[in-house]
Amino acid sequence: MATIASGADAGGDAPGSRPLADDERAELVALRRRYAGRRWWRSALSALLITLAAVLTPLSAVAVWVADEMSDTDRYVATVAPLARHPDVQAAVSGRVTDAIMKKVDLDALLSSVKPSQRPALESALGTLSGPITSGVRDVVQAVVAKFVASAAFERLWVQLNRQAHTAFTGALTGDSDTAVKVNGDEVVIDLAPVVDQVKQRLVDQGLGVAAHIPRVHTDFVLVKSHDVRRVRTGFRALQLAGNWLPVVTVVLAAAGVLLAARRRRALVTAALAIAAGIVVLGIGLSLFRIIYLDHLPAKTDERAAGEVYDQLVRFLWATIRMVVALGVVVALGAWLSGRGRWALRVRRAWESAIAGVREAAGIRSTGAVGAWVHRHRTLLQWCVAAAAAVVLVVWSYPTGLVIILIAVVTLAVLAVVEFVDDGRRPPGPPGPPGPHEPASPPAKG
Repeated sequence: MATIASGADAGGDAPGSRPLADDERAELVALRRRYAGRRWWRSALSALLITLAAVLTPLSAVAVWVADEMSDTDRYVATVAPLARHPDVQAAVSGRVTDAIMKKVDLDALLSSVKPSQRPALESALGTLSGPITSGVRDVVQAVVAKFVASAAFERLWVQLNRQAHTAFTGALTGDSDTAVKVNGDEVVIDLAPVVDQVKQRLVDQGLGVAAHIPRVHTDFVLVKSHDVRRVRTGFRALQLAGNWLPVVTVVLAAAGVLLAARRRRALVTAALAIAAGIVVLGIGLSLFRIIYLDHLPAKTDERAAGEVYDQLVRFLWATIRMVVALGVVVALGAWLSGRGRWALRVRRAWESAIAGVREAAGIRSTGAVGAWVHRHRTLLQWCVAAAAAVVLVVWSYPTGLVIILIAVVTLAVLAVVEFVDDGRRPPGPPGPPGPHEPASPPAKG
């Protein structure tokens, strides 16, 4: 049947073969139609599965972010802890605390309550300041607040407040919250009252005893503001439950699409690039949402500090984007180079020629029994190297784009060693002159 199919077409018979009977010709046409129909069905299903994988890729990244970052208090706190050392965040917190304290300061009442024994200390604290008394007090308060916010004590307090805020945030989205830190309307906030209390004590310690009469002050520092904070409860819970399973489903869909394809290598290249493109769409969405988010902040919100908070919260997502893009490009490039395309063959020949040149320059003509063994098991060794790289990638916890590139470079280096040791692709040495009874070797064809 293979001879008939290759030598005959619908219009005639191959030369030198017997003519096809009518029933044979009808059977051949039916087989061709059945094969074409099956191939079309498999190709369509393969394209659909690869497309679904590409569409699910950004959703998978968000699901992992929700499950591993936003739902895990320790990881969330580790993410936002560096914000306590960021100048823009420190400036925003200092401004909020200073304003809150000054709103509660009634200078006439406070000064009238100062005991005669405390007046020298008060004059010492305010005497060197120029301008009205109110401005002097504000300058003192602002200096003390700024010094406290830049201290290690504030970092510890920031971690504590964010741990409480994370409990409130996840509690609001899952319906389970009994913490004192609340989700106010469409805002997730941190109550800076503990910061105010620390500053009041430091003001008293510096001689401004009237600060002890400042009442309890509550002021909010907005972490997240969105009109959909309460309406995303269902979606948040679904992504939390999906967790790390959705990426597995995405990979399985992509693998099934590749296996169903008629040209699997080309399908693998397409799937890898499609998944990389899908995650790039998530990156574009994050950038656009950042602009929209900052444009809709309240008028008195520090935009730079809010931008830093946003960037820190989505840092894990950006790392995932870079990792998936790097992995997609590496897989697509590897699949393309292993094919039989003209340019792929040229690249592989250049690779082999370069390694052969290095070996020749090193004066190594043969690697003996090791080289012969490597040549016999060359394909198996290459697959083992690729499998080892895949295992390292799977067991690596939260790989980054740089890790992907490093694994690819190490894999190429090991494959280069295999190529370098292999003796089967090159003769042991230049041919000598022909013997007296040997015909001369014909000239090589160009």
